[in-house]
Amino acid sequence: MASLTRTCSSFLSFRSKLQCLRCISTSTPLSAGDAPQKRRTLEKKGVKNIVLVEGVRTPFLMSGTDYKSLMPHDLARAAVQGLAKKTDIPKDEVGYVIFGTVIQEVKTSNIAREAAMGAGFSMATPAHTVTQACISSNQAITTGIGMLAAGLTDAVIAGGVEFMSDVPIRHSRKMRGLMLSLNKAKTASARLAIIRQMLSLKVWMPELPAVAEFSTNEVMGHSADRLCAAFGVSRQEQDEFASRSHRFAAEAAEKGYLTDVLTYKIPGKAVPISKDNGIRPSTPEKMAKLKPAFIKPHGSVTAANSSFLTDGASACLLMTEERALQMGYKPKAYLRDFTYVAQDPKDQLLLGPAYATPKVLAKAGLRMSDIDVFEYHEAFAGQILSNFKALDSDYFTKKHMNLSEKCGAPPMDKFNLWGGSLSIGHPFGATGVRLVTTAANRLHKEDGQFALVAACAAGGLGHGCIVERYPQ
Repeated sequence: MASLTRTCSSFLSFRSKLQCLRCISTSTPLSAGDAPQKRRTLEKKGVKNIVLVEGVRTPFLMSGTDYKSLMPHDLARAAVQGLAKKTDIPKDEVGYVIFGTVIQEVKTSNIAREAAMGAGFSMATPAHTVTQACISSNQAITTGIGMLAAGLTDAVIAGGVEFMSDVPIRHSRKMRGLMLSLNKAKTASARLAIIRQMLSLKVWMPELPAVAEFSTNEVMGHSADRLCAAFGVSRQEQDEFASRSHRFAAEAAEKGYLTDVLTYKIPGKAVPISKDNGIRPSTPEKMAKLKPAFIKPHGSVTAANSSFLTDGASACLLMTEERALQMGYKPKAYLRDFTYVAQDPKDQLLLGPAYATPKVLAKAGLRMSDIDVFEYHEAFAGQILSNFKALDSDYFTKKHMNLSEKCGAPPMDKFNLWGGSLSIGHPFGATGVRLVTTAANRLHKEDGQFALVAACAAGGLGHGCIVERYPQ
């Protein structure tokens, strides 16, 4: 017993001295020669550091507005040209170009190649196009990271484009078959027989594209409505969040924070486009007057609390850190761990961020409290709020994610502070680059160290990645 008392006494004395030392060390001001405290880094031994040098985008415009006379490769080319001009990268330095897109223009199916050549890059520069719904340019970025890490090249341009003003509208299956048969017909009588079938009004009914799941035939907005009902997200909550997104985007644009936006001169138009045109601040009271857009009359998802169909393109320059520094660049950020997830597209279509967030945090060895900046894709206000509730639910975490502990929802004072897809717009193939670039820019503006980017996508897919601020 006496021995135990002496041990406890010694420990208490040691702890008291340690506390005194801590008080002295934290209260003493740094002298001019003292080095500042070193920030934590996620650098890994034996793994190349991949950096984001710069990211740009065309203004994001509502479909059917100023871009409507263009083609998607025009916007993609403008993004690549704008990036090349902003970074002054020698065109023979870029070893590969990757672009994401969702609804492809059939004439330019490999739009990455058309954009690169149109922007003046060498015909010897390989390029390919990826598609993964709303995370297509996220996939372009991570594919580029893989190429850089594997040593295939030291510089990659990754980007994305979407053009909803002129989506492909197909003839009916019957008409397509008749057209192909007509082309193969050898005699006049055979051709006349096919032409007679073409006179039926039925075969002239076109197939219109829809933002619907192939596996469930459900429109995404309908799925968002069901998700809101399942997680108890009210119409008022959705309208308030949507109003916040527009307000924050308007403030960020006014203060000059959206430095990734290029000025684009549309051929034949006198005034260049330099701003997004979907940012329209409103009040929840005004938004409450809109009728449900998908589940009528009792749904809660409306045009005001949903992202809108958008035209736009984005591009970013990724490099190995070693090569970037050799060329005199000051990178914006390190691109660290990333992950992809997939869930049931029927009941969990839009829950990608909820699944990707804890997974990428665990991979990076971080907690929610370590994250200074959150940039999540806002498909619908209700989708974001449902993901928050899923992340903050012990039941959902244990039953559906098979995790022992919830990681919690992102704090709102760190979340999408410059607006999001609800207000800025959502060109499906281009949003990922906007998210990563905004995250990097916010880290510098807000003096943060780590950012978490997350997004949902059609097919029940999701993505999450960690962005680390590049030191000053």
